[in-house]
Amino acid sequence: MIPQKWLSIVVAFAPGLLFAQTGASQKDLPALIQVATGNSLVLETKASGTIEYRCSKAQDPLTTYKWVMVGPRADLSDQGGEKIGDYSGPPARWTHKDGSFVTGSQVAVSPNSSKNIPLQLVKTDVSGGLGALTAISYVQRVNTKGGVAPSKKCTVDNVGEKAEVKYSAEYRFWKTN
Repeated sequence: MIPQKWLSIVVAFAPGLLFAQTGASQKDLPALIQVATGNSLVLETKASGTIEYRCSKAQDPLTTYKWVMVGPRADLSDQGGEKIGDYSGPPARWTHKDGSFVTGSQVAVSPNSSKNIPLQLVKTDVSGGLGALTAISYVQRVNTKGGVAPSKKCTVDNVGEKAEVKYSAEYRFWKTN
């Protein structure tokens, strides 16, 4: 018989994957990006990569200029540091080395200081292939570091200029129970 205290944590290992269900994974996060009850955490990954920005003329009557996000590119690693997939966008797409993938749409964001991209909750639009990312319902981006638009001023003189900014984060993948 399994002791009651162990029932709150379920851990199973498979090559390249960490499966876990813990109460702590949600309660320390802002309510906006918490995954709805009825979903279980099935995969946690660490991401390291870049976000590309382009200096663009804003579509407003004041003719302002600003850095606009073009998209991310990152490697996804398991908890042991082994590369198990990648992340790119737009649209947001996570691909596992087993061939499975998900795409999704942003549901909510929560600030994580002016030096880091926000925490994020994404609802899956499409999932394909058979593997670790099959039937994923939500993806959370947590523990973000870096990735914000360049500090260099965007002006008429550098419109069209591109910049890549390093970032890291953790992506958590959830399935409906």
